[in-house]
Amino acid sequence: MAPKVLVSDKLSETAVQIFRDRGIEVDFEPGLGKDKDRLLEVIGQYDGLAIRSATKVTEKVLAAAGNLKVIGRAGIGVDNVDLPAASAKGVIVMNTPFGNSITTAEHAIAMMFAVARQIPEASASTHAGKWEKSRFMGVELTGKTLGVIGAGNIGSIVISRALGLRMKVIAYDPFLSEERATEIGCRKVELDELLAKSDFITMHVPLTDKTRNILSRENIAKLKPGVRVINCARGGLVDEEAMAEALKEGRVAGAAFDVFAVEPATDSPLFGLENVVVTPHLGAATTEAQENVALQVAEQMSDYLLTGAVSNALNMPSVTAEEAKVMGPWLKLAEHLGAFIGQMTDEPIEAINVLYDGAVAEMNTNALNAAVVAGVMRERNPDANMVSAPVMARDSGIEVSKTTQEQTGVFDAYIKVTMKTAQRQRSVAGTVFSDGKPRFIQIKGINIDAEVGAHMLYTTNADKAGIIGILGQTMGENGVNIANFTLGRSDRGKDALALLYLDDAVEAKVIDDLMGTRAFNAVRPLRFAV
Repeated sequence: MAPKVLVSDKLSETAVQIFRDRGIEVDFEPGLGKDKDRLLEVIGQYDGLAIRSATKVTEKVLAAAGNLKVIGRAGIGVDNVDLPAASAKGVIVMNTPFGNSITTAEHAIAMMFAVARQIPEASASTHAGKWEKSRFMGVELTGKTLGVIGAGNIGSIVISRALGLRMKVIAYDPFLSEERATEIGCRKVELDELLAKSDFITMHVPLTDKTRNILSRENIAKLKPGVRVINCARGGLVDEEAMAEALKEGRVAGAAFDVFAVEPATDSPLFGLENVVVTPHLGAATTEAQENVALQVAEQMSDYLLTGAVSNALNMPSVTAEEAKVMGPWLKLAEHLGAFIGQMTDEPIEAINVLYDGAVAEMNTNALNAAVVAGVMRERNPDANMVSAPVMARDSGIEVSKTTQEQTGVFDAYIKVTMKTAQRQRSVAGTVFSDGKPRFIQIKGINIDAEVGAHMLYTTNADKAGIIGILGQTMGENGVNIANFTLGRSDRGKDALALLYLDDAVEAKVIDDLMGTRAFNAVRPLRFAV
């Protein structure tokens, strides 16, 4: 029997025809996604569900989807899909991570022109029969300094367009190397310098704990007088109330926002200000972008339903069914090792090498490499997966390599990840035990045996008596239970480390208390998707 797909949002007829041409039965009901009750009634008969943003794939919908095997999101964001519930249900969730990049970058450039020349206000005035030529005095872009916050895929496209406009470009991005900055034609700076020197600022970062309110009230106060700010990335990157105050006072000359902290945005402190251009999240809204992602998701879903090939999956590695049976635990280990490196590294990463020893060297090391890189890059972008992460690494100037070797040492197989920055080199190794559980077996050359937990704490110190007591007492005083405790040292009286598996995440106070003892060189909380 041919697979059956429901298209519940607006996709192009060309995309729908792809399913039909591949021999897949398809029901095209572009308004169904908004009818929750009707969706619940019919979803059980479909093998695939193709959506945009209108359809909400909740845990309740997934529970009713007895035959569903794959969800394809035409676009990058999957906020409308309950990803954990889909994974638990065994449903693959695919997206199209790069189909909107050019369109979003172009919208940022368009918004920059609009705010520089006051085009919306001037247009409204002229439509009203006025001729207020002297009222709308703009500024040129040529020769101005553009500050780009986030120089990844979209940010690098914006930079290339800005250079074509003869702008000077500076960029703040903790993951941007000096070599990559030179390659794309910008100068890498710290955030405070960007705030102080930019005539225009545009943001191209995801919303994470580290980027939320990156333009806070405090940072808005640091902006160069007369700056113009553009946000076509994510709502929540800017303190909208503080920005509105700065605009009213004239400290910020203008702003252009396509995204807002709360969407749909029916009210905002930025609304009604003459020096503000606003659009309703149009970054990806071009005919070309919508067509590209629709065609891409139809091809991906068809490939999976007909051949089992998986691409751009957010919750499943791109490996064959046969490989997945053997590689599953090793893929999870590879991701954990990458996540360890990513969380331990604050400066730009220049290179990552993955060593495969023994039996694991005979597996699909390309997929394993992608899992390592996904773990590393997820610290930069929570949307990173095994498909998008290698591209993100390349765009950040990170050189990724692999080495294979026959079995050495006591383990039948292990993986070792080595990361290099301009300041240091760091390594972590792990293996999979017979119970199928990943283990950390070495950190910075120090041998350990640590089970991987969702919440962990890593400490380093000079080897001396009393460290275990300090850790135990501090955790106890703060009500944090230790599930497992691993120690290691390079030699007596020299470098030592501890890796604690905790029941819950630690608060900042715990870190401060430990550092306040002066017994530790470093204390860092870690989290892993176990």
